[in-house]
Amino acid sequence: MEPPLWIDTHAPELEDLPQDDVREYLTRGVDEPINLVLHGPPGSGKTAAVRALAEAAHENPDSDLIEINVADFFDRTKTEIKNDPRFASFLDGKSSMAKRDMINHVLKESASYAPVSGEYKTILLDNAEAVREDFQQALRRVIERHHQTTQFVLTTRQPTKLIPPIRSRCFPVPVRAPDHGEIVDVLEGIADAEGAEHDAAEQSSASPNSQVRWDADGLEYVAGYASGDLRKAILGAQTTYEQEGEITMSAAYETLGEVGTTDLIEEMLDDAEAGEFTDARKTLDDLLVEEGLEGQEVLRDVLSVAQSRYDDRKQAQLYRAAGEVDLDLTEGTNDRLHVSHLLSRIPEIA
Repeated sequence: MEPPLWIDTHAPELEDLPQDDVREYLTRGVDEPINLVLHGPPGSGKTAAVRALAEAAHENPDSDLIEINVADFFDRTKTEIKNDPRFASFLDGKSSMAKRDMINHVLKESASYAPVSGEYKTILLDNAEAVREDFQQALRRVIERHHQTTQFVLTTRQPTKLIPPIRSRCFPVPVRAPDHGEIVDVLEGIADAEGAEHDAAEQSSASPNSQVRWDADGLEYVAGYASGDLRKAILGAQTTYEQEGEITMSAAYETLGEVGTTDLIEEMLDDAEAGEFTDARKTLDDLLVEEGLEGQEVLRDVLSVAQSRYDDRKQAQLYRAAGEVDLDLTEGTNDRLHVSHLLSRIPEIA
């Protein structure tokens, strides 16, 4: 069995959120619940902040916080949606519905159910920028109809993708990427919590020269590796701890310094050049899902590998194509689609 992820076992409470302004906005929202849009870059802690808000606001957050990632709907088939245990009760006997109607029905039913405790419940819609405009219009009507008993919270990295009627009904909460010092503070708290039981058990027998579980240089290295992505930092610290038994500079360098993607990028480009696009896209899926990279990170790594792989003329062609894809990644929501488009152009470049 895989160990639980630290991002789950050490989920923050409201007072633990690293961004002062976010703590202030959401703490006020406990006593005066309103609809919210949390917007900021990936890994800044938007979803964790909403969960912390629900923990503080609801007596029974497990029942009164309903989380729906937009990908739960739009990247899945009708059968997959219907068989999801969260939605099955809403869709029993509704198999003849179109996918659009199934999604609308789940949203309406989720909003109409009475809260288990207290006066309202919270519905979180993660990655809301991926909701098509026609669905956003339907969502607006659901928000209007159930605003007295349901708090709607949307998280997005692109708030401009939301239609004005939704933005006007939700208070905007910008969630900036935590700075280096804030990430180090979060990692220190987690490392202390993880090491507390071990330290207490061994304190009586530990020698003066016994090795510590973490040091400041180790946490500094992990925070720098994450480059403002708090989720990446926490998972990086956990990976280091599980592989090396400590989070020191040398341990973090050994672990995270080896977490490179060069081999995967080379393999993906080999397949793309050979016209094996199914294999190339499979490797791309590994990079996006298993490695947890954003599309722009994959694009950056492709350009880095290209410096030693292609001559100047081919690099210039690749950079022109990558510039178009980078614009699509900034304005779009489907990283796999846009990077796949670049892969399809590799044969004519190489």
